[in-house]
Amino acid sequence: MGLESSRIAFERARRSIGGGVGSGLRAAMRPHPLFVSEARGAHVWDLDGDRYIDYVMAWGPLVLGHGDHRVVDAVRDVATRMQIVGTSHVLEYAAAEAVLEAVPHGERLLWSNTGTEAVQIALRLARAATGRRRVVKFAKSYHGWHDTVYAGLSDTDGSGLAAAPASRGQSPSVLDDLVVARFNDVEMIDRILAEAVERDIAAVLLDPIMSNAGVESPAQDFLQTLRSRCEQQGVVLIYDEVIAGFRIARGGAAEFFGVRPDLSVFGKAMAGGFTQSAVVGRADLIDQVTDGVVHAGTFNGNPVALAAVQATMGVLADPSVYQALESVSAQFELVIGGLLASAPQAARLKRVGSLLQFVPDLEVTGLHGTGGLWPQILGGMLANGVMFMPSGKIFLSTAHRQADIDATADALEKVLRQLRGPHETEQSHASLGPTS
Repeated sequence: MGLESSRIAFERARRSIGGGVGSGLRAAMRPHPLFVSEARGAHVWDLDGDRYIDYVMAWGPLVLGHGDHRVVDAVRDVATRMQIVGTSHVLEYAAAEAVLEAVPHGERLLWSNTGTEAVQIALRLARAATGRRRVVKFAKSYHGWHDTVYAGLSDTDGSGLAAAPASRGQSPSVLDDLVVARFNDVEMIDRILAEAVERDIAAVLLDPIMSNAGVESPAQDFLQTLRSRCEQQGVVLIYDEVIAGFRIARGGAAEFFGVRPDLSVFGKAMAGGFTQSAVVGRADLIDQVTDGVVHAGTFNGNPVALAAVQATMGVLADPSVYQALESVSAQFELVIGGLLASAPQAARLKRVGSLLQFVPDLEVTGLHGTGGLWPQILGGMLANGVMFMPSGKIFLSTAHRQADIDATADALEKVLRQLRGPHETEQSHASLGPTS
């Protein structure tokens, strides 16, 4: 794996694109971003023609792997007849019906393009319905790059007070509307929501599995407390399922955990590799767009993306898809997790469905990366034909096979031997005693 063509391409990209990448965190790839020329199934090929096992899966959308023929065929059929038309078309409601049929609390939806946009629409709906302005989010959780929610991203946040800006150029005034609490702290959220009217709280915004903050499942009493307190205080409960939705279960977090929100924001996996998001939930909240709540967007519900949504939702309706995802993900956790446990600096994997997270002992994980040996593992694995994410998140798909896990394990063993160094490796072998 020479990576030379990717290095040259990155240098060229930096002359025309800010930071050299289309989305800022891609620049954190080590030793530099990989430039891909082809992608199929669980693999990508770089500009040198080298093949890599892909555990990035486009940062989450590709639950069916690259180029699933059912999705591609549906898109090809529509794209030859129309692209964006600026008027209504049948796929708008056909795809919506497929999504609503899957989601337990799905009564109505609004189409959008990105998760960041859809979160903003959901918050606008909540404010309109309640007549209040503040939003509770949880420390370390990421809900898009917009000024109103890009805050409270560190372990030191979560005081139950207002947040500070997390980016240069961000307006601090809008963050007066944001209250940052601690995930799974039942006592804190109960106290905050007990004062919802006095504190002018319109919504609670929650990533149910903290997808960008270490992959942490919610305690059952935490979700139940959120649900009951929101109902008592007239607060809108919003699940941000841009990553988790349709990946951990066909019905998303509401199906997986058995606690329904008022609204869910979906994206990524719902369109099988195409750009689409949606706000899904209670009809009375969604229908406010007919009564003064503005929702707009030239590319909302474009036919090409909605063909992908309809096809993807059709595939995900087969229970065997999630059985296959669970099987390959559990096997990955067993094999790769076992190797990480014996690494020079021990680590483990957290898993919810087909989303996993590298967690180093006594280190933190977050949106921008993880500690421990992961930075060295990241570069070493890429050099050995395996592509992971800088944050330590790992996405599996139905396209991954046992052979991919075996090859990943072989590469990881090689990288860990290099990290141990020759002296430590010799000691490790000696401790095993004689072999036959």
